[in-house]
Amino acid sequence: MKRGLLLLLLAVLALTACGSEKNTATVGTDPCHAIKTPDPEQRHVSKPALTLDPEKTYDVKLVTNCGSITIELDVKSSPKTTASFVSLVRRRFFVGTIFHRIIPGFVIQGGDPTGTGNDGPGYVTVEAPPASTKYTEGVVAMAKTQTEAAGTAGSQFFIVIGPDAATLKPDYALLGKVTDGLDVAKVIGTYGDASTGAITRLIEIEKATVDVH
Repeated sequence: MKRGLLLLLLAVLALTACGSEKNTATVGTDPCHAIKTPDPEQRHVSKPALTLDPEKTYDVKLVTNCGSITIELDVKSSPKTTASFVSLVRRRFFVGTIFHRIIPGFVIQGGDPTGTGNDGPGYVTVEAPPASTKYTEGVVAMAKTQTEAAGTAGSQFFIVIGPDAATLKPDYALLGKVTDGLDVAKVIGTYGDASTGAITRLIEIEKATVDVH
């Protein structure tokens, strides 16, 4: 399953998840603490049968070496997408993964344990977003290839950090919205090449948790 992300230059390609050149990143220290280069690995898992309670709130907290980002999941609009994501978080699927593609002022993308942009959990869900969907700052959605149906999702996700993603068609399954730590996401968003999306610094998800209330 090929996954990748090309730049805003071709907006519809910007959030695909197919392969890219091998990332060569420099580990920095401030404002993000240094990490060891994670070992890429394939983490295929079985497709979950989990369902979420639409009357409850599900917050996913991603702890990175640059700080924490909290995402409130949009369970009502995306029951299958959010249930899959919660299942992956609870299986520690995202721990040790990096943001493998970063486009300053646009999006940061992660969720591939191989770090290449070529892989996912070994299954997909399909849940087309509402036609009115706008990918505005702070929105979190799932990446897909151009050839996949609208709303196809594996494990790769992106966080919108600037206004340009608002031009994207409503093709990407909604996951939720950042409620805390958008400033952290924007810091992460400075560590990428604007013309290629290649990362210039390793940013890792060190921990991921789900809070239900």
